[in-house]
Amino acid sequence: MEVPILKQGRFLIATIQAALSDADLLQLRRALIDKVVHFRSNGVIVDVTALDVMDSFATRTLRDITNVIRLRGAETVIVGIQPEVAFAMVFAMVQLGLTMEGVATALDLEEGLAHLQQRAARST
Repeated sequence: MEVPILKQGRFLIATIQAALSDADLLQLRRALIDKVVHFRSNGVIVDVTALDVMDSFATRTLRDITNVIRLRGAETVIVGIQPEVAFAMVFAMVQLGLTMEGVATALDLEEGLAHLQQRAARST
């Protein structure tokens, strides 16, 4: 399942609308990196509002997306993590020794955009 990636000014918005397979997550990672390079984006928002489950592979992949995009000079914000998903993620991360250190999160798309806009304003 392909995840739509929209361009909003200097930002990209990827909205995950349903659970993704591991292959889909890897395709999303590649597509986001390619689009950040192509559009010279300053920021990326990954909206996971529709997800009610995130496994350890999805969590690691989101962390990897954030790190690679940071190396390209842009910031990633993960938005819309449901409370139940957050509890499950924390439990899985503790068991597997994963961290989400350095990964920005926001409650919703509006807050995510505000976060990226503030960062962009500080950079100029």
